Amino acid sequence: MRVLAVGAHPDDLEILCGGTLAKYAKAGHHVTMAVATNGEVGSPTLPKEEIAEIRRQEACASAAVIGADFIWIGYPDEFLYSTEESRLRFLNVVRKAQPDVILTHAPTDYHPDHRMAGQIIWDIRVMTTVPNIKTEEPPTTKIPEIYYFDTIAGIDFVPQYYVDISETFDLKKQMLACHKSQSTWLQDQYQMDYMQFIDYISRYRGLQCGARYAECFQVSPSWPKWPKPPLLPL
Repeated sequence: MRVLAVGAHPDDLEILCGGTLAKYAKAGHHVTMAVATNGEVGSPTLPKEEIAEIRRQEACASAAVIGADFIWIGYPDEFLYSTEESRLRFLNVVRKAQPDVILTHAPTDYHPDHRMAGQIIWDIRVMTTVPNIKTEEPPTTKIPEIYYFDTIAGIDFVPQYYVDISETFDLKKQMLACHKSQSTWLQDQYQMDYMQFIDYISRYRGLQCGARYAECFQVSPSWPKWPKPPLLPL
């Protein structure tokens, strides 16, 4: 399969579905990780351009841990909106990745950039195969399925599917450890140790499904749908 994961910020994918992406990659599926915004506000001391470049390099290094392709979309952090231009740019990303399945943010997440990234993916899903909507990349040959990954801390998220990430949890940690710039930032802003955080959440979701560590998902209520094999590495 071809898998596209779209996160709003550098490190979102690692926190919310990194173990699943590592599991896809270990099974031989083609994984692409795309980041919508440039993370330019993610430092209390560095100017926007400098921290944005640092975070781009960190996200690229994280994707390399599992051999994933990496796409940096580059919108301003905290100011992602659905416009004709952003829809076309996201559409081009999807067409470049040619995915069977897209993992992205749930519509109930706390952060507006998270919600908007997921919304734009929803908005352009059925456009992916339409020839008269022109982008640099050619139309896809199929309309991809969308799965929403967990919200931060699991708030307002009722899982439909679980993925046992016990065997890839160390890879998830390696991916997140690439985002060194965010360790002090998250501690300062949210009193959050990001390694401890993913341990808590992954154990909690694992407890719900009988695994040591797990991540969870909802399938989007989108149409059209066709019978297909399981799209999550269950």
